[in-house]
Amino acid sequence: MQSKPTSLTKLALKKFTKNKVGLFSFYYILICGFIAVFAYALAPDNSPNGQIQHIEINTKQPFFKVKLLKEIREKKVSQNYVNKLFFGNKNYALETPINNSVINGDSITVNLYSELTNKSDFTKQKSFYNLKNKYKISDKTFYLGTDKYGRDYLSRMLIGTRISFFIGFIAVFISLLIGISIGSVAGYFGGKVDAFVMWLINVTWSIPTLLMVIAIILALGKGYWQVFIAVGLTMWVEVARVVRGQIISAKQEQYVEAANALGFSDFRIITKHILPNIMAPVIVISAANFAAAILIESGLSFLGIGAQPPTPSWGAMIKDHYNYIILGKAYLAVIPGLAIMSLVMAFMLIGNALRDALDVKG
Repeated sequence: MQSKPTSLTKLALKKFTKNKVGLFSFYYILICGFIAVFAYALAPDNSPNGQIQHIEINTKQPFFKVKLLKEIREKKVSQNYVNKLFFGNKNYALETPINNSVINGDSITVNLYSELTNKSDFTKQKSFYNLKNKYKISDKTFYLGTDKYGRDYLSRMLIGTRISFFIGFIAVFISLLIGISIGSVAGYFGGKVDAFVMWLINVTWSIPTLLMVIAIILALGKGYWQVFIAVGLTMWVEVARVVRGQIISAKQEQYVEAANALGFSDFRIITKHILPNIMAPVIVISAANFAAAILIESGLSFLGIGAQPPTPSWGAMIKDHYNYIILGKAYLAVIPGLAIMSLVMAFMLIGNALRDALDVKG
């Protein structure tokens, strides 16, 4: 006879695994996390930020195929494998789209790509020499097409996952660090400390989040890390309120009174006894904050004050291509929009699943 799990952790885990929607969301988030970490290993264009441009083939449809003449750079940049994996290949080859080519010994004559040129003639010719050492011709398929600069859209989407995913982690980490610390102090000590913290929380909460983030970014400057810090500094309020309320209730429990009677320090009582017992609602809020951070970053990038070019960001990709919707190329804005929507929805669904799993009354 199989025994039933008795610990709260095992019961919560069992309830969570029975929630198919939550489990699917969890696996989807894991996949996105894997893509975020190994984006350059998965991207067809593994140059830093997927920045190889082909102006001749800009805004092409998904699954567009073309021949590319790759020019291998003679000057090599010193770069190890780990650096290449996380920051892109700095020794990327320069690529030129072509229609046709003719090889004569160590030289090659190509017909540069043009939709108006007959592929059988050479009206736009260009000759290259030392073929064996410097040039290579290959066929390439752009599975999501190209953007307005002729960059591989799939590579930009994969690398952009890193921005949206990491901003959630960093923003939630900052919000938990500040929110738990301030909320714990206010809830445990009460009195004037609690009154001051509640005043600070109310003042911070009265300021619109987007305006506060914009103000912090203007103070810190535009950039990748500035956005992460700004978003994190605006998301601690809800965490602090929840932690404060939970600690006020937990102070009345017998295990806290026993810890006080044994002479334990306030720091030990808060960190070792109270916080481990009140983390369930904090975990649920963290999932919601993760989704909110992604939306805020996307909005900031759309406004032009988020991650700066050439860093790929889903919000910036929508900004660059939303005017193509009326030109019959709506997919350029829809694809990053769907990516944002799916990732945010996954975190909201997993938050709901965690709420149900951690509900001991359910």
